[in-house]
Amino acid sequence: MRAPLSWVREYAELPAGVTGRALAAELIAAGLEVETVEQAGADITGPLVVGEVLAFEDLTEFKKPIRYCQVNVGKANGTGEPQNIICGATNFAVGDHVVVILPGGVLPGGFEIGARKTYGRVSEGMICSVAELGIGDDHGGILVLPPDTPVGADAVELLGLRDDVLDIAVTPDRGYALSIRGIAREAATAYGVPFKDPAHVNLPPRRGSSGARPLNGGGRGLEDGGESYPASIADPTACDRFVLREVRGFDPDAQTPTWMRVRLHRAGMRPVSLAVDITNYLMLELGQPLHAFDRGKLTGPIVVRRAAPGEKLETLDHVRRTLDPEDILITDESGPISMAGTMGGLATEIDERSSDMVIEAAHFDDIGTARMSRRHRLHSEASYRFERGVDRELPLYASYRAVRMLAELGGAEVMPGVTHAEAPVERVTVTIAADHPDKVAGVTYGRDTVVKRLEQVGCTVEGDDVLTVTPPSWRPDLTDPNDLAEEVIRLEGYEDIPARPPHPVKGKGLTVRQRLRRRVGRALAGAGYVEALAFPFVGEKDWDALHLPSDDPRRRTLRLANPMSEEEPLLRTTLLPGLLKVLALNVGRGFGDVALFEMGVVFRPHPDAPERAPRLAVDRGPTADELAALQAALPDQPHRVAVVLSGDREPSGWWGGGRPALWADAIEAARTVAREVGVELTVKADQHAPWHPGRCAALYVGDTLVGHAGELHPRVTKAFGVPARSCAMELELRRLGDPVTVRAPHVSSYPVATQDVALIVDEAVPAAEVEAALREGAGELLEAIRLFDVYTGEQAGEGRKSLAYALRFRAPDRTLTAEETSRARAGAVASASEQTGAVLRGA
Repeated sequence: MRAPLSWVREYAELPAGVTGRALAAELIAAGLEVETVEQAGADITGPLVVGEVLAFEDLTEFKKPIRYCQVNVGKANGTGEPQNIICGATNFAVGDHVVVILPGGVLPGGFEIGARKTYGRVSEGMICSVAELGIGDDHGGILVLPPDTPVGADAVELLGLRDDVLDIAVTPDRGYALSIRGIAREAATAYGVPFKDPAHVNLPPRRGSSGARPLNGGGRGLEDGGESYPASIADPTACDRFVLREVRGFDPDAQTPTWMRVRLHRAGMRPVSLAVDITNYLMLELGQPLHAFDRGKLTGPIVVRRAAPGEKLETLDHVRRTLDPEDILITDESGPISMAGTMGGLATEIDERSSDMVIEAAHFDDIGTARMSRRHRLHSEASYRFERGVDRELPLYASYRAVRMLAELGGAEVMPGVTHAEAPVERVTVTIAADHPDKVAGVTYGRDTVVKRLEQVGCTVEGDDVLTVTPPSWRPDLTDPNDLAEEVIRLEGYEDIPARPPHPVKGKGLTVRQRLRRRVGRALAGAGYVEALAFPFVGEKDWDALHLPSDDPRRRTLRLANPMSEEEPLLRTTLLPGLLKVLALNVGRGFGDVALFEMGVVFRPHPDAPERAPRLAVDRGPTADELAALQAALPDQPHRVAVVLSGDREPSGWWGGGRPALWADAIEAARTVAREVGVELTVKADQHAPWHPGRCAALYVGDTLVGHAGELHPRVTKAFGVPARSCAMELELRRLGDPVTVRAPHVSSYPVATQDVALIVDEAVPAAEVEAALREGAGELLEAIRLFDVYTGEQAGEGRKSLAYALRFRAPDRTLTAEETSRARAGAVASASEQTGAVLRGA
């Protein structure tokens, strides 16, 4: 919400010296999030004055229209003589009053104005458009002022070109702050000055009433003149108040006054036409969305209801929408004419010929409006306010102000009467102990302070030790004692709450699993991986991009009741989609050599889990059966670790060429994790989406499958937009078992004996099986084994390969003899020959 300071001052009698930044500091202290304070027009310097066009000459020798104008600026130029100005616009006439900047002045953006020769004439200044003045986006022509604007007057002051504009991020519980009315009330409270409510207008008297009704005056009935356009509410759950007023004879050519256009622009809205601008202006000022229907396009009585199956509506954005049975509609005999609180229909739109209008103001259900706007991906200023809560008492008063402004500014005739359809709603009352805010904040405020602050918010307070509080209609978020305590605390000042550090509870520090996760993170970071934290939300399209089979357990997911995005409404069952999206983002920004890892929980629903978790009562503790039902509905949430790699794993440079990331690097990342647990992984070939069938490894600890690693399938890399041959690994930490206590190994002081062995095996035999056989046969003297060469070629034979291993032997208590080393090597070769069919190369 953008709030010009001058607009706020109109309803809060702030001290003269208060600046936008000072007000922002007070509002922040009161709990509002003021993001920026824009000093609009601060770079404008004069002389910027009102001028009258005395005459002009059309210069026809140029390709575009050029006028050489004589403009009276009064005494602003020091001589009283007309200024000669070149202008490229043609939307003004002799006698029009315009804004002129004289030589020496500076326009927004540092645009300096001087006297210079152009188009064969000397131009002594410039006639300005709203875009050049920084009060609009219209570059199409000159700003023409009303004819009674005094010539020579200071245009900066006249048009309000200098103003501080506060940009406030309104949280969902503070919908009242989406209006100048709400912000001015907060400002008045912060400075302790009077507040003038812009909604406090006197309505025409009711039938049988002796006077006009002020806001919150109580009672509901028809004003003199009976009903306006007929309307009714068919579904009270969708709308509890619906108000219509009617005007006729509106001048479609009437222009929006400059002051209104400036305020709309400062508040971030584009002026459209007078009728539309008035509804937008009042929405910004009061917080009540309004809508204008062309009366000549309405057919029969208006009814507010839910959509019927198969109904359609073409909205003002020229999109024909298929409606949902939960959508809230405004309809007439022709069918839907508006999506209530979101966007009007094209069929009843007011246009350049509309002179008879019906003004609608209503109070629609906040949840229904929010779901409708998300369902159709149709977000508007109106829906933004309705879904955060609009003052239910405003429709009568906002609609009356709208028709009065249409009459005053557009020459319309206000038709007597008002249509007021209403469903009864019980006022909310909250019972709170007078010392409850004291207990929440740990500060003694006292009853008088609590009552004073709640009354400043707008509440009605009764009682002594126990207070009965009736929140105001503009604060639907105040529903329980803690809400009221928050109001007292924030208005008294969060800074007054003393800082008391909590007393630490004696404990044992981190759990074993927590320490393991930290060790794994440090190990992967030490191996060159960068940690990424992806959103835990996915969509069905992610499973399709991973090419998971239709019966894959990972497709069984939990759907969020209120997702952040309709495109990602599911909880993840694997870490890979989030990591691959982060990888794609990095690659798209020019970082092709990427190694990422993430640790986090995944959500795996149990096959027999109920569809919905039970909703527990809040006035008592849960029973054993309720806890059991809740536990049964919870998904399994194991911790997993995953990595993705692309590009070069080892960079090239003056030392030589680099090395691309391979499937083997993904497997090594899994071994890095396993070493932190103290277990050895067994690697076996496998086929498992989303990995390449020929380059996928299943990772085992004993007989337990813990994860997979390898090169991603080409279709997967294409679907996620990551480089071809990218690699990934994912494993489940708990399946690795409990971490083994790490003990320092005994380091023998005796020399090592190294033996190399090259074995010929079938090409399908995994190197890991050969290594395991060598370890088994070598016995206790084997200290380490390393595969250092793989050869396939004529010398190995067709369908065969040569694997060369370096064997390191060492005894803890003696120097090994050549005979002992040879005997251990022979045992290793024999074991490999027996288990894998290996033969010594060259034998």
